[in-house]
Amino acid sequence: MRLRVEFTTEPFDLDEAPAHALVAREVVEAAELDAVDVGPFGNTAEGRADAVLTAVDALLRKTLEAGATRVSLQVNVIEEGEA
Repeated sequence: MRLRVEFTTEPFDLDEAPAHALVAREVVEAAELDAVDVGPFGNTAEGRADAVLTAVDALLRKTLEAGATRVSLQVNVIEEGEA
């Protein structure tokens, strides 16, 4: 099974990326994922289910530890041929 996760961390700061946003980027870029897209208002990552779920666990733990007050995420199953 393949999954796609879309996530944001808050609070936002348009002038400078907050620590929790930098941590989120580090987590998904270091994970064994097939595709990662990091942007100022939302982020996506795709990969095998076990890799995505492991990354989501680390993402939640580390961004909250780094000061995030809210983490919004959505996980979708990617149908074969959809990637």
